[in-house]
Amino acid sequence: MGIFKKLDLKVNFKLSWKGIFFKKINEIYPKSKKRTILQKLIYTKNKFLTMIISIIIPTYNEEDYLPNLLDSIKRQNFDGYEVIVADANSTDRTREIAESYGCIVVDGGLPAVGRNNGARVAKGEYLLFLDSDLELTDDYLRNVLYEFRMEHLGIAITKMKPMSDKIEDKIFHDFANYFMIGVEKIKPHGAGCYGIITKKSLHDECGGFDESLTFGEDTDYIERLAEKERFRVLRNARIGVSTRRLEEEGIVTLIRQYGKSTVNDFLGKRTDAADLNYNFGHGHEKLTTERMEGIAKRTEQLNQVKKNYDKSVDIVKTAQDNLKKSHNRDRKVVFYCVCGEGMGHSIRTGVIVDRLKEKYDIYIFTHGNAYNYLSSKFDNVFKIGGFNTVYINNKVDNVKTLVSALKRNPQNMRSSYDELYKKAKELSPDVIVTDFEIYSTYVSKLLNIPLISLDNMHIITQADISYPQNQRLEMLKAKAVIKTYVVKPKIHIITSFFYPKVRGNHHAVIYPPIIREDILKLEPTEEDHIIVYQTSKESVKLVKRLKALKDEKFIVYGFNKEEVDGNLTYKLFNEDVFYDDLASAKAVVCNGGFTFISEAITLKKPIYSVPAKGNFEQVLNGYYVQRLGYGEYHEVMSVNRLAKFLKKLPKYQEKLSQVKKYNNDGIIKELIYRIEKYSK
Repeated sequence: MGIFKKLDLKVNFKLSWKGIFFKKINEIYPKSKKRTILQKLIYTKNKFLTMIISIIIPTYNEEDYLPNLLDSIKRQNFDGYEVIVADANSTDRTREIAESYGCIVVDGGLPAVGRNNGARVAKGEYLLFLDSDLELTDDYLRNVLYEFRMEHLGIAITKMKPMSDKIEDKIFHDFANYFMIGVEKIKPHGAGCYGIITKKSLHDECGGFDESLTFGEDTDYIERLAEKERFRVLRNARIGVSTRRLEEEGIVTLIRQYGKSTVNDFLGKRTDAADLNYNFGHGHEKLTTERMEGIAKRTEQLNQVKKNYDKSVDIVKTAQDNLKKSHNRDRKVVFYCVCGEGMGHSIRTGVIVDRLKEKYDIYIFTHGNAYNYLSSKFDNVFKIGGFNTVYINNKVDNVKTLVSALKRNPQNMRSSYDELYKKAKELSPDVIVTDFEIYSTYVSKLLNIPLISLDNMHIITQADISYPQNQRLEMLKAKAVIKTYVVKPKIHIITSFFYPKVRGNHHAVIYPPIIREDILKLEPTEEDHIIVYQTSKESVKLVKRLKALKDEKFIVYGFNKEEVDGNLTYKLFNEDVFYDDLASAKAVVCNGGFTFISEAITLKKPIYSVPAKGNFEQVLNGYYVQRLGYGEYHEVMSVNRLAKFLKKLPKYQEKLSQVKKYNNDGIIKELIYRIEKYSK
């Protein structure tokens, strides 16, 4: 901090520290030392601030434009950024201006060289590449980062907003925006470096910009990174774009240049700057009288097109406004449809609805135990039909499950129609969220209501999972069933305690498990009992085998009774008592239920899992418990194996101690973002 002492200043790094120092630096230090001093200041600042984003700007003789961009960056309501200017030996005051704003200045060259040089010294998690003649709109950095993160992107560009009131400029840039959005899934494209944002790790992995290219290096860069991770044209942020090229070269020349390069891109060719008469630094091209007259004529034509366009927009907007008025409500309506089998789906829903109910009007539709649980906690809970798996001796009986489903289907359809479909017609929900509930898909498709899937089941269909090879047939059966339950939602929000890679082109995101707030508040201890959690009545024989371990104490939940049988203590389910027993247990014995396993992992409890046979989702959970070192997975209950497991508890506790504890904020933010996005 010796520099600051010499400057005799009190430092507030959250404020614009750059302007505070440079006047003093100019007074105290000779020009030869300024750059060294500035670098020390920036290094010291970076130790105090988390560097989120590095803004990289290649320049050459940009003294007229660079101050506008840097001023717009300073006006952002955002901390945690650095500005790196890569200058190509400017002969004007560009470097001096950059230094006076506190930018890190490195040597540049052609744009690709400058951007790569800037990225090499960048400290941010994200890189934002800008041209020097741009201006950031209000809250640009916040909007860009928010959408980039929420859409789980690797590379993105922003839409353009011309810094001009001319109609032809607006139409030209609107067309460019629509074109880039239209081809984003076919051919990721970026016409000019108008706000390219990416992860620094991805930039480094792909080797940065191709410095051998003299034109189209930005599009080449986007294409290569988009092969690795998802690309998108961001919808919520626009960047102010200078129209100087349009003014200097004319719209026809510019369309020819970018049109030819775009066609070449789609043909897999690269375009050289010499082919287009393009120069870094914007050389001027004289406009003849004939060209001026031609442009004037085309401008008149564009004016007429713009009038017709504006008229169409007004008609559409009026219709949309009238539709919104017809709803006559201040809050969005969300239908939340929940699978009623077991307790996991309902427990997860309870946590989510408790967080969303102040923001949205939520109507819950479910069946079975989930209806009893959720109706005791919330208003507007409606009972619909549903299916349950039939277990015999801890094994799925496919025949009896099918027979039961066929018998109950007519009644289920009738009750679902009476409650879910009629309510949807009456209330016109803005969106439907489904936690593996089958009838929500039908209502969504029939009434054209956006559908969001949030569950743990779709990890099986949406990600590259590992599983025991002898379970391949069960995996294929599970996939087939899961795909019939939820059909083509807008997105799959998946909750999981393991994190396989999402399959390419699948619109899915994975978050840590949703854990009850009361569980998150618990401080785990270790007493001498073991929790046994079974939800199937057919597990009685399995549990009774535990009596053979006479030196161990077992507290058993799931059989709806209070009883002591030797070393087995059966308890009725009471959340407060259950929480205390789980938090103080030395280990747990369970099937493969996702929610209980997730809560046990959160409380660092070693897990002995015996999944129900034929239930692939349970098998998968047990398999990953063992794979991650959190416990063991076995196909049958064995007293001898359990005894050996209990002797290895320190090994599993050590692995569990490394598990990071998450709250539910991330997945709640994701769901809110999707509700707002899809209900527009």
